[in-house]
Amino acid sequence: MTDADADAVLAIYGIGIDEGNATFETQVPTWEQFVSGHLPAYSHVAVDDHDTLLGWVAASPVSTRACYAGVIEHSVYVHPDARGHHIGQLLLDRLINASEAAGAWTIQSSIFPENHASLALHAAAGFRTIGTRERIAQHHGVWRDTLLVERRRNP
Repeated sequence: MTDADADAVLAIYGIGIDEGNATFETQVPTWEQFVSGHLPAYSHVAVDDHDTLLGWVAASPVSTRACYAGVIEHSVYVHPDARGHHIGQLLLDRLINASEAAGAWTIQSSIFPENHASLALHAAAGFRTIGTRERIAQHHGVWRDTLLVERRRNP
């Protein structure tokens, strides 16, 4: 993922925001805000043969404490026209490989229970559901639950 991908990455993020089951965010951030929260080594895009951006994955540290240096939290978004073509799987595989190469031992994410496609994608990639975070935050004035999922690196 580079600055040249900014418009397409943020457009796909905006679609996810508008769909209502991908994030608590309600507005697309600026590119500077977006990249400031993510680690470049874990930020990747998928493009087709015509260089059309189909989806992206990005991760950030869960904490600045040294003991959590190997724990990252990620997001993966796929353009609606590209869904059902294993783009999400390719992006998660890329993230998993990058995280293992960098020494990360846990990849986690919070997913709305209504986002069945994302839950299935993560389960197929070896993530397990840790539990439900009940009424963790409000989204458009409504309390929402999330499922905490994680994938642990094999020692």
